[in-house]
Amino acid sequence: MTGKTALVIGATGGFGSHTALALIKHGWTVRALARDPASAAERMGTRTPIDWVKGDAMDPASVVAAAKGADLIVHAANPPGYRNWKGTVIPMLASTLAAARTSGARILFPASVYNFAPDSGANIAETAPQQPVTRKGRLRVRMEAMLQEAANDGVRTIVIRAGDFFGPGLGGQAMDWLTVRRGGRVRAVYAPGPSHVGHAFAYLPDLGETAARLADRAGELPAFAVFHFTGHWLGGAQALAQSVRRVLGQPNLPIRPFPIAVIRLIAPFNETMRELLEMRYLWKKPVGLDNTKLVAFLGAEPHTALDTAVRATLDDMGMLDELPVQLAFQPA
Repeated sequence: MTGKTALVIGATGGFGSHTALALIKHGWTVRALARDPASAAERMGTRTPIDWVKGDAMDPASVVAAAKGADLIVHAANPPGYRNWKGTVIPMLASTLAAARTSGARILFPASVYNFAPDSGANIAETAPQQPVTRKGRLRVRMEAMLQEAANDGVRTIVIRAGDFFGPGLGGQAMDWLTVRRGGRVRAVYAPGPSHVGHAFAYLPDLGETAARLADRAGELPAFAVFHFTGHWLGGAQALAQSVRRVLGQPNLPIRPFPIAVIRLIAPFNETMRELLEMRYLWKKPVGLDNTKLVAFLGAEPHTALDTAVRATLDDMGMLDELPVQLAFQPA
């Protein structure tokens, strides 16, 4: 048991929920901020030992109060559906920074590949130049700059960067928009880019476990530490679709081109579609992460076999006959 306390902001989201569960398994006491604690507790599972605290990530005072006595703040807050990034992500991070300054807690921050230019390659190191080409990328660079500047004032941060999230227990993940589903079954899978272009995916239980291992050894890290998580680097647009075929036992499951023309038609009227369209470049060029530094520090990167990860994800989505994967913490 570590005897340490973590405050998770965004604990019902993908990264936040899996990191919270991993921290619990590592012996941490987990506290979580939510606008509606009862609803959040129900969503995570009533048996999950999380202390839910009422508050809003946009309200610095409530975040400061929730972080009292915490050793770690997991900043997993993210506007759903890509909506209103400009108006939310900077104020939410400012709340976390205020809480870290007051409590002395270290921040754990999930980062993305949005920071890098399309020609950055498939093995991007932590020291690579950040040259974003999108609005969200520029916001992400600004957020990391805020964290790095705060390190000069004594606020400690761990940044863990990963590709597209997928896994059980969340909405808005890659598998949601890469599959066509009807009647509780997958009817087709999209191949969103050229067959020769690789893409980075992060299976959330593996990423959460990685975050917990880094948190356990935070005392060995500098004030501002950045790690890249390779996850599943899939060598072509059809690789994920082929895994879905294998898991479902349907070798002839249709693989369709991504309906980009439809997205373009919808985009002027739908913010999520506009933002999705902006990130289209990630499927046209190989943009992946080199985990050499992470492996050197931890000894290995937690890694679940692709078909096992896809099966757990589809199961949780209700696309398999078996009982769904339970996200809630199950005591030993």
